[in-house]
Amino acid sequence: MWALRRASDPLRSPGFSLGTARACCTKLGLSSNCIELKAGILQSQIIPDRGLHLLRFYHRTHDFSDFSTGRCGFASQAGAESSGEEDALEDGFSELEIPDSAEAVKGNIAEDEKEDGLSSEDDLSGDEMVDQLELSGSDTEASEKRSPTKRKFSDLFKAIVSSPPLSLHSVLDKWVKEGKDLSHEEIASAMLNLRKRRMYGRALQFSEWLEANKQLDFIERNYASRVDLISKVRGLHKAEKYIQNIPKSFQGEVIYRTLLANCVMAVNVKKAEEVFIKMKDQKFPITSFACNQLLLLYKRVDKKKIVDVLELMEKENVKPSLFTYQILIDIKGQSNDITGMDEVVKEMKAAGIEPNIKTQAILARHYVYGGLKEKAEAVLKEMEGGNLKEHRWACRDLLPLYAELGRADEVRRVWKFCESRPRLEEFMAAIEAWGKLKDVEEAEAVFERMCSTWKKLTSKHYSALLRVYADNKMIAKGKDLVKRMADSGCRIGPLTWDLLVRLHVEAGEVEKAESILQKAGQQSQMKPMFTSYIVIMEQYAKRGDIHNSEKMFHRMRQAGYVGRLRQFQCLVQAYINAKVPAYGIRERMKADNIFPNKGFAAQLVHVDAFRKTAVSDLLD
Repeated sequence: MWALRRASDPLRSPGFSLGTARACCTKLGLSSNCIELKAGILQSQIIPDRGLHLLRFYHRTHDFSDFSTGRCGFASQAGAESSGEEDALEDGFSELEIPDSAEAVKGNIAEDEKEDGLSSEDDLSGDEMVDQLELSGSDTEASEKRSPTKRKFSDLFKAIVSSPPLSLHSVLDKWVKEGKDLSHEEIASAMLNLRKRRMYGRALQFSEWLEANKQLDFIERNYASRVDLISKVRGLHKAEKYIQNIPKSFQGEVIYRTLLANCVMAVNVKKAEEVFIKMKDQKFPITSFACNQLLLLYKRVDKKKIVDVLELMEKENVKPSLFTYQILIDIKGQSNDITGMDEVVKEMKAAGIEPNIKTQAILARHYVYGGLKEKAEAVLKEMEGGNLKEHRWACRDLLPLYAELGRADEVRRVWKFCESRPRLEEFMAAIEAWGKLKDVEEAEAVFERMCSTWKKLTSKHYSALLRVYADNKMIAKGKDLVKRMADSGCRIGPLTWDLLVRLHVEAGEVEKAESILQKAGQQSQMKPMFTSYIVIMEQYAKRGDIHNSEKMFHRMRQAGYVGRLRQFQCLVQAYINAKVPAYGIRERMKADNIFPNKGFAAQLVHVDAFRKTAVSDLLD
């Protein structure tokens, strides 16, 4: 996919000519087409110096000449292959895509929010998405969004949270009748906190009530907020239908980039590309927000296309945002290209953008996984800034990162600082940290203190300890914790199911894990997480159990998980281990618009029913 330029590449030599290269190809028995492509790559890298220098670190693997002008640039290319860096493509999202709640208003109300099953697949664009959608208004409102110390919730928000879902409109009617505050700032604060807590259903009801009762003059951002909520609660199709009813004067760029972000969140590549092309057709300005959404999408499904988004940004003179750099740093880190990652950081600093705590956490994590412990510790010390009191929001990242380094002494030091007045996210980070260090007793002690400090916890908070039990194959304790969750009134949903499945898989009880997943799906309208299916399917694939692997593949499709490379990789591995050909597998992939990267193409050769070898050719 992308790679740092190599000075030793003969095709980059000053004396290189295309004719010479073709002659070399002929001598070596290679197709001259590869040279034509390489020459195209080199030509594309001559970039005017106008602020976006990131492309100089990458090259394309195929030509997307129509990307910036129209229709074809996004289409998947049959047979296109990535470099080896993409061979280990992970289908899951990294920590980058978890919203940065360091600036979120957490508060002391722990509602029984519906588990949405996102886990590490939370809002893809983090606070950027919320910032773009919330009601614009006074400076007070803006400061509320950004102040991490503001912990008070408005009475309106409390009334919405405490009302039964079916009675929300009547509660709001009563609110107005009693003459209580319903100012623009009050509305904005309530909506912001509903979003921060992922109470999208109630936020949608609130928005609908505001419009129906003419309590707010809707402008484009209000309509965009509605589009976002409908997408999350009722699906993309309903959101598209709602857009048709928005007054034409308000159907602007904000509306469509909101729809785009939700297409990306749903990993609906076709729809996301259609929406982006529509935005271009309507001559909307290309923003870093929209480009970031495409980067996130292709980071997950087709890393070859990252360079095309960067080229579009360069052509349209779209300056990378901090979030753009975070995505690119994370992609380099996932490819274990630490040198390239550091180069992106240098480029970011040269552009006048300093790494924030989230960026530093991403860097530190990749240094840890790359075995560069000294560099990781240096970044962690930068995050601390020599004064934890002034860098309190770094603690939730420091705890698990020091644990990754095996530094129990540093985990204890940071937790001791937090211990006097720990925040909820710090409790969870400490539980995670002690779990990574295999100190289950310490993790349990932190959990019990969290339970005694906070009156009511959600299943998300219980899941922190459940994950520790899963990682340590403690099935009995895991089951007891789930019972405790249910007894406390927590709603058991996709995140808990996922951890229960993992708990049994780690203990070697794959069939029991599948049974739990099947019952969960039957008992609830919520769909299980993708990882719940894939972790079971991987175990069947290891055994070469084609029947059960195909069964899990079918169930994933029934749940709406279609068109993901990881599913096919796992299925093909089952056939490889069973040592039987996978008839029609390429046709099945093509029907889902899935094309293999280099590593997967090598796998497919082993299950090709009509593969010719030197021996088979002689015998034929």
